Amino acid sequence: MASHTIKDIRNIALISHAGAGKTTLAEAILHNAGVSSRFGKVEDGTTVSDYSDDEKERKVSINASVLSFDYQGKYINIIDTPGYADFIGEVMSCLVAVDSAIVLVDAMEGVEVGTEKVWAMADKHNLSRVVFINKMNKENINFNNTVQDIKTRLGNGCVPVTMPIGSGSNFKGVTNLLDKSGIDSLNGAEKDNALKMRSSLIEVIAEKNDELLEKYLEGAELTAEEIVGGFKKGVASGEIFPVFCGASVMDIGVKELLAEVVEILPSPDESPARIVKDEKTGEDKELKPDTNASFAAYVFKSISDPYVGQLTLFRIFSGGLKSDTGFYNVSKQAKERIGSLLNLFGKDQKSVPEAVAGDIVAVAKLKNTSTGDSLCDDRNKVLFPGIIFPEPAMSFSVKPKSRHDEDKISTALHKLMAEDKTFIASRDDQTKELIVSGMGDLHLDIMINRLKKRFNVEVDIGTPKVAYKETIKKSAKVQNKYKRQTGGHGQYGDVWIEIEPLERGKGFEFVDKIVGGAIPKNYIPAVEKGVLEAMSRGVISGNPLVDMRVTLYDGSYHDVDSSDMAFKIAGSGALKKAAQDANVVLLEPIMDVDIIVPDEFMGDITGNLSSRRGKITGMDVQGKSQVIKAKAPLSEMFKYASELKSMTGGRGSYSMRFSHYEEVPAKIAQTITAKYEAQRKEEQEK
Repeated sequence: MASHTIKDIRNIALISHAGAGKTTLAEAILHNAGVSSRFGKVEDGTTVSDYSDDEKERKVSINASVLSFDYQGKYINIIDTPGYADFIGEVMSCLVAVDSAIVLVDAMEGVEVGTEKVWAMADKHNLSRVVFINKMNKENINFNNTVQDIKTRLGNGCVPVTMPIGSGSNFKGVTNLLDKSGIDSLNGAEKDNALKMRSSLIEVIAEKNDELLEKYLEGAELTAEEIVGGFKKGVASGEIFPVFCGASVMDIGVKELLAEVVEILPSPDESPARIVKDEKTGEDKELKPDTNASFAAYVFKSISDPYVGQLTLFRIFSGGLKSDTGFYNVSKQAKERIGSLLNLFGKDQKSVPEAVAGDIVAVAKLKNTSTGDSLCDDRNKVLFPGIIFPEPAMSFSVKPKSRHDEDKISTALHKLMAEDKTFIASRDDQTKELIVSGMGDLHLDIMINRLKKRFNVEVDIGTPKVAYKETIKKSAKVQNKYKRQTGGHGQYGDVWIEIEPLERGKGFEFVDKIVGGAIPKNYIPAVEKGVLEAMSRGVISGNPLVDMRVTLYDGSYHDVDSSDMAFKIAGSGALKKAAQDANVVLLEPIMDVDIIVPDEFMGDITGNLSSRRGKITGMDVQGKSQVIKAKAPLSEMFKYASELKSMTGGRGSYSMRFSHYEEVPAKIAQTITAKYEAQRKEEQEK
């Protein structure tokens, strides 16, 4: 049997803006729980959760890390998540696997944009939460102001449960407002403030419970049991978000936080049922956290790492699983056999005989399973809803430095994509460039570094080529005769064609209007092939010609010298000749862009968009932010992620997707075509 029951489990994510101290808090929690003999430091690269070389070098969390341990009869799974927006995919995946979260707020900075974003994500998952105001040891901290900022940004349900004793260099501990411990030792204004805050806490608890509210309004004093019971119910229902304070680097306030969260945050069986799809019926149904039900789990993370090997991490939502058995992967329609089930503690692994509903475990070396897959008993197949990750915000072109790198890059990129769903690698059909896309420059820098260190693949990076296209603006008719006589059989093909522009996006039409056998039927496909080859190379920029109709209406042939090759060459030459008289222009990809920013940045954003040849098509309101809808050329948007971050202090986000092709302004087109001509001449001279 498992060493714990579902009621003992607490699955908790640490979430916040970057730099609020999540990893240091994790270290302090492990130290207080007695499961780590050393209090690691981020700056020394000695923390349990930041174990990868990337994290040690950069002194930031990049990967979500699971820390599983026993504490006072409870089994705790803490997931330390990254704070940088570039790694938001890690946070999104992990929030599916937990029932609650500790949200950190820097006492000096208050609620930052990253914290607001992850709070909104936690809302979507109906997660119970507590807030931890960290870094109370900093100078010039005003606890009351920070609490008010939290209430303003995150909601009035946020209510202090502990308050600081002293401040700055004199910060020496916390007072528990729930059980009054430490209040009697305070003096003067500090004691008055503590009693006032306790009264506010009790009032909030009473307001969330009709029976307690009636008693409270009658002036009767609530018992300790009523206060604690009402408090826990308010937390479970999402009406109360307890606010704790401390300084994790000094290990102050952490013991009090840990003692409370294991009692007030819900176990998996106290959390809402998950909605899944029955594979047989296609209908949604509730999946309750029942250890006696059929096995069902969701893969929230995959790891391919030199420290921990190839691991698949999943949360069990119902039933149980034993080591050396197997399951059915509904997403891949494949059975999987497993060896040992593993509990994780940073990079360390511990084999366990079995796991129950609510557990977060890992298995090694699965063949068909990756992040986002649904696992179950093959007699009761269910699918968990997939996570909709944000569109990539930045792209680079990558080119292997050597043949050795070229041979290995495809496998390496597929492995990186399997473990990070916000990283995408693809080959551009037109430019033939290999493009990698991610959430920002830091994200892509990390992935390029992993290619080198983990897979020994080195690449050169650059700005992707824009997939321009060419088209014509008027009709033209030409004759083109291809004739060669070199002894023996010659070559002869004579074609007459008309080219006409089509509406944007209509593609290519080839019309055969040959009558009377002017060109034999068996040569006509060769003419079309020649036309298509010429169109693929373009006329003015080396980019393909599109949106045109080519009509073959006359020609001639020779009984002996005509061939497929001759008519193919004739067709290709005819297209090039006709295009010279058809006013060829350059087209560029236009993107639909959605930008989400606070009101105060609207002027800067709209002005910047105009400078990028963008056109605003609409505006909307989303919570406390404005959504700007625009259309802008792709060529102007490659560095936009960095610039938006700079303009908004990281408080803005954007997504974009292809909309349509549009004619490039004449001056810009002239620059592009001149560059192409110069490159073509240079290649001819070599």
